[in-house]
Amino acid sequence: MKEYKTQVFCILLTAIFLFAGLYSFAQENSVSKLDSLSFNVARLNKTVDVLEKIKISGYIQAQFQIADTLGVKSFNGGDFTSISSKRFQVRRGYFKVAYAGKLSTYVLQINANEKGFNIRDAYFSLKDPWLKAFSLTGGIFYRPFGYELSYSTSQRESPELSRMYQLLFPGERDLGASLTFQMPESSPLHPVKFEAGLFSGNGTSSETDDKLDFIGRIGYSDSQLKGKISYVLGVSYYDGYIYQAKKEVYNLTNVEGITVFRQLMADTIPGKYYKRQYFGIDGQFSISTPLGTTSVRADYISGKQPGSDKSSISPTAAIDYPLYLRSFNGGVVYLVHSIPKTIHTFLLKYDTYDPNTSLKGDEIGKSATASIASNGTDVAFTTWGFGYIADFNKNLRVSLYYDLVKNEKSINLKNYHSDQKDNVFTVRVQYKF
Repeated sequence: MKEYKTQVFCILLTAIFLFAGLYSFAQENSVSKLDSLSFNVARLNKTVDVLEKIKISGYIQAQFQIADTLGVKSFNGGDFTSISSKRFQVRRGYFKVAYAGKLSTYVLQINANEKGFNIRDAYFSLKDPWLKAFSLTGGIFYRPFGYELSYSTSQRESPELSRMYQLLFPGERDLGASLTFQMPESSPLHPVKFEAGLFSGNGTSSETDDKLDFIGRIGYSDSQLKGKISYVLGVSYYDGYIYQAKKEVYNLTNVEGITVFRQLMADTIPGKYYKRQYFGIDGQFSISTPLGTTSVRADYISGKQPGSDKSSISPTAAIDYPLYLRSFNGGVVYLVHSIPKTIHTFLLKYDTYDPNTSLKGDEIGKSATASIASNGTDVAFTTWGFGYIADFNKNLRVSLYYDLVKNEKSINLKNYHSDQKDNVFTVRVQYKF
């Protein structure tokens, strides 16, 4: 009997330890599962936090255009082919990825259309953690000059930039670094914005010479009557250089009473640099009334632009042609009115560009002894633009636009005895996401 009790006691003791072990294992397993769940939730939250900082956006601009004649040379989407006056285009197909942290931003934007792929933006921006007023930006991004140049192409009412900006700043962006100063919105100094940077001067192409170009802008913006009236004023400056690759450099001079290009004899050795210098002012004014929102925007630029005998466009590659030194001026004005509680917006635009302010009308194309006559590159153009925009929703925009182009006339230039037939009508559909 005693032995039987001992056996029962041993069995009970074993059962108790076994049960305790199973209970302990179950508890540990439950804690382990809880820890695992907490870890997965924390990891998921971290992933969501990162994804919330990433924004993917883009838009496609598809259009149809009709020109006055075959082979029109146009600043509205580029020149037509010699046997065409009508065309379809994917003018822009932008895809943008942006990461926005507390003090940093990273942006990559590409453009894809029937002509291929190219990078539009690839830059970072870092803000100081103390004042939160200084920002350093580096990479490929908009040049801080004027107002129209950096106005979003998805928001701009006209299909393209003015002729002036397309020639002086081809490609819109440049490769470089800039510093921006603007106090936070809580500061009374917030309306003042200062931007300055150094750039390659070749657009998105790599550096081709030993000089960097300086671009700077000071702007002031404010609003009144709870935002019903707003305005912006800005002053810009560009100080750059053009490399002399050939021994010939031509400057305007008076010969036999005629203003012509003559070679600078003292500058016959390649390797020098010539000033590319712009002064710009811009202003914007907007007012909202029961009749709608009306905005007026204007840019004006003047300065010096070394170019070639065929164009005054700023170079985007290494120079391989003789230089022609010119002074220029140009401007653009927008008048935009949106009708309240409708999809309708109307636009009137005027832009002008004179690549050579030293010559007017019939002075262009005259020749003299031992000199080179000016040509079509020195002709001034003005363009009137008439537009209608229908914003059906935040994604879909349809616009109609007509470019009425007028050129300076000269009896000395065969193609400029009268106004050229180079007007263009554009129908564009834009879808943005």
